[in-house]
Amino acid sequence: MNKVILMGRLTADPELKITQSNIPVASFTIAVNRKDSADFINCVAWRGTAELICKHFNKGKMIAIVGSLQSRTWQDNDGKNRKAVEVVVSEVHFCGDWKKQGDSAQPDMEFEDLDDVEDDELPF
Repeated sequence: MNKVILMGRLTADPELKITQSNIPVASFTIAVNRKDSADFINCVAWRGTAELICKHFNKGKMIAIVGSLQSRTWQDNDGKNRKAVEVVVSEVHFCGDWKKQGDSAQPDMEFEDLDDVEDDELPF
């Protein structure tokens, strides 16, 4: 089984490119917190997922992703062998405080802004 689920903040704006076959692809890195540090995870998304990420997410935004871990190797222009490990994103989820307002997502209200409700006031 190869399934990765991560939540973190984008370290930079995602970069959207179009392949020669006219397929959108987005590359980005997320910082995933650990107890005393963070891991920086390279990610790639394709097609509609790539477009959605580039449209709605930017540097510093919290994002949750689901995907699979992929490693690939190639030779660079100098003939050196290179290797990359990245998450191929299949799902993306908004997390944190988001509220759609026009074309940009804005923070929603804070918990402190909510009123307390007594049990007998609940409709269920």
